[in-house]
Amino acid sequence: MTKLTTSLARVLSALFHPLLMPTLLFGILLFQVPGVIGLDAFSERARLSLLLLIAIGTFGVPALLIYYLYRQGLLSSLHMDDRSERRLPYLITGLIYTFLTFLFAFRMQLVSETAPEVAIILGSITVSILLVGLISLFWKISAHSVGIGGSLGALLGIMLKFSATDLFLSLVALTILAGLVASARLHLNAHTPAQIGTGLALGLTVSLVTVVWLV
Repeated sequence: MTKLTTSLARVLSALFHPLLMPTLLFGILLFQVPGVIGLDAFSERARLSLLLLIAIGTFGVPALLIYYLYRQGLLSSLHMDDRSERRLPYLITGLIYTFLTFLFAFRMQLVSETAPEVAIILGSITVSILLVGLISLFWKISAHSVGIGGSLGALLGIMLKFSATDLFLSLVALTILAGLVASARLHLNAHTPAQIGTGLALGLTVSLVTVVWLV
């Protein structure tokens, strides 16, 4: 039973990795409430292409670079359990996300003019990542919690601000998943309750404030 629980905890940690959270969040927004972020005029195929671009930029590129660091011996494990090894990966990821936010805000005119909300939400994710990198210099905050907390904050903010009731079930499902992921990280002894709680609070607060204030 313990082995099964550990295996499930590892699966949950992998499926809801912090780098996958932007893709999950935008997948929900693009196909459940595209009008809220100004993309209702886009065809389903165009929205899928946009989601693919977001997935490549927020997951594919950072994941490949982190794997490269691992292969070069700069990381002892892809899990980055050692806090000191998190600095370079978080810095690289933060720079990639900053560039991606800039791209959506100023270079992709079709999106930036019709749906500036995309860049704003990406910007909030970037801020969270940079804060995680800064905090990780001194303390091992849970990036998993920050990621899923940020998605929760964005959905909650949009639901409250725009009365987007279509997001209710997604919000409930994500809340349950946040609890499961937190339990998984605790079971794997990856973090303490304080590290997980702080991560959830950080991600949720940054995204919620950004959505309510700027979207």
